[in-house]
Amino acid sequence: MKHDQIPAERRTLLRLALALGVATAVNTVAADPAGTPARPGGEPPAPASGPPAAARARPGAYRLRPMTSTTPPRFRPAAPPVRTRPFEELPDLGDDAMVLSFDDGPDPRYTPDILAILRRYDVRAMFFVCGEMAADNPGLLREMADDGHVVGNHSWSHPLIPKLSRGAIVDELGSTSEVIEKALGAPPLWYRAPYGAWNRNSFEIGAAMGMEPMAWTVDTLDWTTPGTDTIVRRVKKGAAPGVVVLSHDAGGNRSQSVAALRRYLPALIERGYRPTVPYRS
Repeated sequence: MKHDQIPAERRTLLRLALALGVATAVNTVAADPAGTPARPGGEPPAPASGPPAAARARPGAYRLRPMTSTTPPRFRPAAPPVRTRPFEELPDLGDDAMVLSFDDGPDPRYTPDILAILRRYDVRAMFFVCGEMAADNPGLLREMADDGHVVGNHSWSHPLIPKLSRGAIVDELGSTSEVIEKALGAPPLWYRAPYGAWNRNSFEIGAAMGMEPMAWTVDTLDWTTPGTDTIVRRVKKGAAPGVVVLSHDAGGNRSQSVAALRRYLPALIERGYRPTVPYRS
């Protein structure tokens, strides 16, 4: 891991305070390419989703400027409000829509296979990347974006967010946003807390950076390597309009996750589901 990616002097806490003051505009979450406003649903999910990534030093803090004057207009939706819970499902994407999401990558051992499977079926997904992995694999980030997938922020080193200070949360989310913006030319618009563990600081800081919080509806628990059959069964059982499926493309041996996707994706399509991604406007 490189240790010189982002100079610490770029942190400007005043900008964070100003951003928090204006992060109250209501924005729209819709399916790609069109849809109607979605809403956060249900109670926060139980902490889950895999072991922490291996500890590595993270770069300095992100310059807190959620949207830039040089970013194309389509990547600059209204600043999101400060949520009190994350989106867990997106029921207004359509009666046939589901969202597939993958955490902890990108990992060159498994992410390329997942991308190839999604490409084969012309399906879009959400990838919530860890900064320390993204920094080492910017080409995979660009491949995700080129294929139309949504690249989201999953922190730098996969910590338990509620145990961190505000400054540490700024570093975890901001450093990852910096890496994504450097690779793709635009900052991420979505983030997911490791383990599904959120707190007010994370909601406020995420909104200040221009990101909406995304959780999940169906947890495959693939990080426990329960077997390909079990993962497939969990996805099929949980399939319903608007659900968000959580899987992983890094953080351990993800060969079962890849094999399961190869089986359940065509099965979902055969049942009439349309895996898609949300966009913000």
